[in-house]
Formats: sequence, C-alpha cells, structure tokens
Amino acid sequence: MGRYAAAGVDIAAGEEAVARIGPALRSTFGPEVLDGPGGFAGLFALRPGSWSEPVLAASTDGVGTKAVVAEATGRYGTIGIDLVAMCVDDLACTGARPLFLLDCYTTSHLEPAVAEAVVAGVAQGCREAGCALIGGEMAEHPGRAGSFDLVGFAVGVVERAGILGPGRVRDGDALVGLASPGLRANGYSLARQVLLEEAGRDLRGPAWEGAGHSLADELLRPSVIYSPSVLALGQALPAGSLHAAAHITGGGLPGNLARVLPSTCDALVQRGAWEVPRIFTEIEQAGGVDPSEMAGVFNLGIGMVLVVDAEVAGEALALLAGRGQDAVVVGRVVAGTGRVVLEP
Repeated sequence: MGRYAAAGVDIAAGEEAVARIGPALRSTFGPEVLDGPGGFAGLFALRPGSWSEPVLAASTDGVGTKAVVAEATGRYGTIGIDLVAMCVDDLACTGARPLFLLDCYTTSHLEPAVAEAVVAGVAQGCREAGCALIGGEMAEHPGRAGSFDLVGFAVGVVERAGILGPGRVRDGDALVGLASPGLRANGYSLARQVLLEEAGRDLRGPAWEGAGHSLADELLRPSVIYSPSVLALGQALPAGSLHAAAHITGGGLPGNLARVLPSTCDALVQRGAWEVPRIFTEIEQAGGVDPSEMAGVFNLGIGMVLVVDAEVAGEALALLAGRGQDAVVVGRVVAGTGRVVLEP
C-alpha cells in the first residue's frame, strides 16, 4: 500500500468514480458543450447572435444537512436533484436561463457506487432544468467529520432588458406562490433535531401517524425545480408582466420575499391562501417551535413567489397548471417600506 493510500486517499477509487459518472454527465450535454468529462475545465459555447445584450448570472448553493439524512438511510439517488434546484432556481429569480452547472462532492471515504448515485441525481436535475453538467470535483478528505457534502455552481444568461427584480415591482402587483410539497433542502438542522433527536422518531417509521410513507421518504422528498416553469411563464405572459421572483429558501417567506421588494412597497401574504404540508405541522408541534420561527426557517409549502401584474394573475395560474405546477395567489403588493407582512 502506498503512503497516500495509507493516509486515507484511494486514487484508484477516484479513477473508478470518474469513469462511472461519465455517462451521467454526457446525458446532459447539448451542442454547446465542446468537451467531455476528464478535461481540466468544461467548455460551453454561447451561440453567436442568440442574444442581443447577454448578462451572465451565477449562483452557488448546497444541500445542507439533508445530506445527513441521505447518508443515514443509504439513499443517495435524489440529493443531486435538490442541489440543482437550489442553484438554478436562484438563477431564475433574475430571469436567467441556466446554461451549465458544476458540482463538488466531498467525503471522508470515496465509494465509487455512492459517488455515481449522487452524480446521477445531479444529472437528472440538470436534464429537468435544461442545463449541462459540464464538470465538477470529487474530493476524498480522510478524517473529515460528519457526512458527505455536496455543493454546486450554476451559470445562466439573461437579456439585460429582461432582468427581474425590485425595480419592476409596484403597488397593486399580485403574489403567485408555487407549491412546495416538502422541506426542499432548507431547515434540516432544526427538523432533524426536533424529529430525530428530541422526539426520537425512526426514519423507517411512518412520517406521522397514519401516513402511508416513511419519515425517510418525507425528508428525502426531492425538491421541485421551478426554473423551467418560471422561464416559460416569462415567455408566455404579456411582455413585462412578470416583475420579480423570490426563491423561498433559508429565511422563509419573510426573509426571501423582502429581497425583491423596493423600499416603497410591502408584501401582504395571506397565510390561509394555501394548505401547509403536514410535515411542517409535525415539526412545529413535536418541537414546540414558535410559529414565527417556523415562518423564518421553512418555506411552509411555498417554494417560489412570483410578482406579476394583477391583471395576469389568473392567466399565470392557468399556465402553471398546464405545466403541472400547483400555484395560488398568496397575496399582493401595497405601498409601504419594504416589509413582508404575514396575515392570518
């Protein structure tokens, strides 16, 4: 055994993992990808004439301690979908179409089959999002505490004139909420503490009394990738009627919706406009978590909020329904000072 292997790094396992993930990467390639796996950098060609005044958008994110649940259950096939959702849905908030993504998988002990499953999930997410997985990194860190970590880096493009954001939002706009059936990849540190450590629930047991699926099924529910629906809606609605988009991640509705408000407007959100998924009630009750803290940590069933002209809100709901995306008007924009107000 060589000294590097004795130190805990298996070069042969790394080479096997790279060979295993090649087909997954290639399954996401379009004609813009100029190089395959194995190079020092991925190459992506922007087609000349496709854009008038292109602006590149970039985002990075991870899956947080949802990775702990994946490792505890040995179920690695969907965590990559969560990664893609976290990255490309941030891009969608600018109006940008995702072009490509790179991932970084770090673990204390590299098992090629596990790496293959993780990256296969990333590739599936990229196919759903319409972007290419053009490379990444697999790092073996012997002595690293805890589970594996998975982060991603996405790049997209948007016409300068079409960038979404607070500058477009105005008094009278409607807030359209896109449903999230579960936690996505946010708030897992609190969810695990409450459900697994304090309440002592078994991941193999029912998600709650009478549930037809396990707690592991619920906590590993893959994130909805909203980007394709947001971008399609921007194309289908009358020009300029989609003003902003807020990805509801850590910080919940109050923290994230505020990011798309100008200083002259408030967002009034009607909490009773949608049904909160059962998992959030379980966390709140099992941990005695204050409702205000729940709203500041979790999405509570709304994973993305679109700010649109009030006149096209009904059309937006119909278009989203046609794409299989559940959505509801959750509130409105009024004159104010940049606050998010959660109404009963």
